Amino acid sequence: MSMEITAWTQLHSVLNAQQDPRPPGRATLRRIGAFARPHRRRIALFVLLGVATALLAVATPVLAGSVVNAIVSDGTETTVVRLALLIAVIAVAEAALGILSRRLSATLGEGLILDLRTAVFDHVQRMPVAFFTRTRTGALVSRLNNDVIGAQRAFSNTLSGVVSNLVTLLLTLAVMLTLSWQITLLALALLPVFVIPARRMGRRMAVMQREAATLNAAMGTRMTERFSAPGATLVKLFGRPEEESAEFAERARRVRDIGVRTATAQSAFITALTLVSALALALVYGLGGFFALRGALEPGAVVSLALLLTRLYAPLTALAGARVEVMSALVSFERVFEVLDLKPLITERPDAREVPEGPVAVEFEDVRFGYPSADKVSLASLEEVASLDTRGGDEVLRGVSFRAEPGRTVALVGSSGAGKSTIAQLLPRLYDVDAGAVRVGGVDVRDLTAASLRDTMGMVTQDGHLFHDTVRANLLLARPAATDDDLWDALRRARLDDLVRSLPDGLDTVVGERGYRLSGGERQRMTIARLLLARQRVVILDEATAHLDNTSEAAVQEALAEALEGRTAVVIAHRLSTVRAADQILVVEAGRIVERGTHDELLAAGGRYAELHRTQFASRTPGGAVEAAEVGEAAGAVEAVEAEEVAEPAA
Repeated sequence: MSMEITAWTQLHSVLNAQQDPRPPGRATLRRIGAFARPHRRRIALFVLLGVATALLAVATPVLAGSVVNAIVSDGTETTVVRLALLIAVIAVAEAALGILSRRLSATLGEGLILDLRTAVFDHVQRMPVAFFTRTRTGALVSRLNNDVIGAQRAFSNTLSGVVSNLVTLLLTLAVMLTLSWQITLLALALLPVFVIPARRMGRRMAVMQREAATLNAAMGTRMTERFSAPGATLVKLFGRPEEESAEFAERARRVRDIGVRTATAQSAFITALTLVSALALALVYGLGGFFALRGALEPGAVVSLALLLTRLYAPLTALAGARVEVMSALVSFERVFEVLDLKPLITERPDAREVPEGPVAVEFEDVRFGYPSADKVSLASLEEVASLDTRGGDEVLRGVSFRAEPGRTVALVGSSGAGKSTIAQLLPRLYDVDAGAVRVGGVDVRDLTAASLRDTMGMVTQDGHLFHDTVRANLLLARPAATDDDLWDALRRARLDDLVRSLPDGLDTVVGERGYRLSGGERQRMTIARLLLARQRVVILDEATAHLDNTSEAAVQEALAEALEGRTAVVIAHRLSTVRAADQILVVEAGRIVERGTHDELLAAGGRYAELHRTQFASRTPGGAVEAAEVGEAAGAVEAVEAEEVAEPAA
């Protein structure tokens, strides 16, 4: 290894090490051992290969010196050829061991990455919806990428590096002391001249590297926001192109400037270390040559010492920064474990039951609920804040009780923020109640298996989400075993088959990020088609027709009527036709059910429902006066109470 390569290696380790990492606790080390245990044989073999490689690396300089001595002392041609062949064999063996070690390192490292990523992904999948509403997606993805790779580095790079460098250092020192203790001590005395600039300049480089990463991240975030479909639309509607361009150019200039400073510092760093190493080599050749001319040292020993010098400085420099590298890798483990230690609020009981067969009823009994505070569901590092917001827990639902009989439809109406969507989210157990019970088929949802509850209950939200995938893949999410005939049937019932047939690749057409290649109504009908395909026994419609025009709404209502037939349904109403068809209407205000009954009963009662009804259908005369228009049966299906959404309380 040349001194220049050593300098680049030291630079890389400094830039990738975290500044002043704190030592990990014993619990962290035990958990690392648990992850490493399945790979212990590979780890042992990896360490042995590192030791063997170190032995070969020291052997070559010694043999090179022997060749020089044989030439100078008029040795035989046979001796020189044998030594040369031995050097060649060692070179081949070193190359073979290097390839084998690299393959083993990759197998070990990638296997560990697989284990860690799978563990984190599976754990995150079990987290409640509240976790995802608070966590920054980029920070979470970083744990699955950067931190997992940093943890892997502890085994594939740092572990073998420490062992092989230590063996190389001890062997090199032993051989150099045997050849010339004076030159060896002088080389050790020059070591601070090599290491101190590396550490000082390395810290400066690390600061600049972090600054560059921050600036690049800020520029990347801005591009991501502006290049997404909603962001690009917002900029076109309200943005000023000149100011947007100027702001981006300023950020790009900062990235350019830090890039120039970093490149200059890197060049100075490498040049300084290479210069120091060249001076050290010159000193070895000068002093060694002086001793050789005086007969105190063999010429071959001078060559061996010069070659061994790189084997001395390289491991010494690496070991000098080994603690930082090890601690940095272990900190990555801690950041991964931090996510794994976040306990899911919703867990499945060991003795969980299946949802009973046949039509099922849905029941709320004196349900009380408040959204959990951030400290119960999130991490400050994932929200990228100094400390978590401890607010939360205020009751959103206050003693809600109702029952939806098998095959019946219950509609929820009320003001925005009243708690309707919160009720809908408790049914599929996206959250758990604080008091009372939610039952499906007479069984508390907390006593049911997650799989059976998922197979029983389907939900269509106001903002039906689609993945950046094909039409086929988005539909098969509901029923993976569905055939193409099943898919086309669901699309036909959602009044979407003609549109899909007109797309360039039919079912294999990619719908774009969040389905933005489709219109709002088309996206919503796609989610309804997914519901129709799933054929679940309980259906939750949270403003399912909110984005549809009158024509599409009428068509989808026909499909929904077919889908809801014989099924238990909870509907947050957006259209009067949906409300009027319900077997029971619940008026929700301030987390309580204040009225219940059929459409006609509630209008006749003249309470809150009638008030909302009159407000919705108020019509303006040409003079500006407002008249309340009572809409009866003859008016047909016209718009009803505007549906809401209760989001999780803002932090």
